[in-house]
Amino acid sequence: MTRSGTILSPDNDEIAWLADGPEAHDTSPCGLFWLGGFMSDMAGSKAETLAQAAQQTARPCLRFDYSGHGASQGEFRDGTISRWLGEAVAVFSELAVGPRVIVGSSMGGWLALLLARHLLRLDPAVAGRIGGMVLIAPAADMTQDLMWDRYDEAARSTLRSQGVYLEPSEYGDEPYAITRALIEDGRDHLLLNDSLDIAFPVRILQGEDDPDVPWQHGLKTYRALRGSDITFSLIKHGDHRLSTPGNLAHLRATCLELCAQADAG
Repeated sequence: MTRSGTILSPDNDEIAWLADGPEAHDTSPCGLFWLGGFMSDMAGSKAETLAQAAQQTARPCLRFDYSGHGASQGEFRDGTISRWLGEAVAVFSELAVGPRVIVGSSMGGWLALLLARHLLRLDPAVAGRIGGMVLIAPAADMTQDLMWDRYDEAARSTLRSQGVYLEPSEYGDEPYAITRALIEDGRDHLLLNDSLDIAFPVRILQGEDDPDVPWQHGLKTYRALRGSDITFSLIKHGDHRLSTPGNLAHLRATCLELCAQADAG
């Protein structure tokens, strides 16, 4: 069964969410919390795979769309890491009841780490509900490392003078509207140059042939995390989306394994 609703964001946008599996409570088995990627939505194949896994294993699963994405209100061009992080904090804190494994894809991987850091600093009780984390091609620090640092001078000049750069999509989609506000705000959330202490298990799934988040960047994220149970898996011939049937089966198994590990304490 899938339930739906909205929650008001800190910026007064209605954020759409979907909940799968049984109703969650404080003593529920460990569930899942999905954080999608840049310009993606909660109806993608990876999110649907987790929703089906939740329904089939009687675990709660919560997913949502950032403002300017999918079914949520707001304009995409108004989005920043601060804005989307605030939405993730609100949804997780208010709706994701009970223990959860956080699953973040691409930009969602960065937001997952920022969410954990935010909660550890400001709300340790809520942070204690994080039972583990699965990061799929994590685009941590992407506005700097994967955007600004990789742009040529023409793109940077356009951002400075016009405030927005239309970056061509590699997937046949509409160009990505990259704003100066997104780039500048992202600099307030960089974390890879500092170590981040992680008290829960983390699994990083990275495609070898990912053109958007190169495997070297995923490894940089792995090396920035300090903890006793952190692994980095390099998937042969894997692309950025990691959405083949085999990739999705691997994702499902990894997430359910962490959930079971969290249940066992």
